[in-house]
Amino acid sequence: MTALTKLTNRFTEADIDSEIVIMRLDNGEFFSLSGTSAATWRLIDGSRNRDNVLAALTDQFEGAGREIDRDLDAFLRELRETGLLAE
Repeated sequence: MTALTKLTNRFTEADIDSEIVIMRLDNGEFFSLSGTSAATWRLIDGSRNRDNVLAALTDQFEGAGREIDRDLDAFLRELRETGLLAE
């Protein structure tokens, strides 16, 4: 399984307290990430694949393994659809 990779040339981001604000450079669209989505975004560093990210999230947010698994796939799909994550 290949590593998850952000398309860093397509956005800029700011980490503000526990929230991450992302702006797409091509259209100015903003995204605000917090909680598990912010934790997931931070884990996508080009060295971890989906399973590595899932394991780290499951360790960080105990007791929600199945929910995290399902939510992770939905979030990764959304990131790809918005052009922030490589296929």
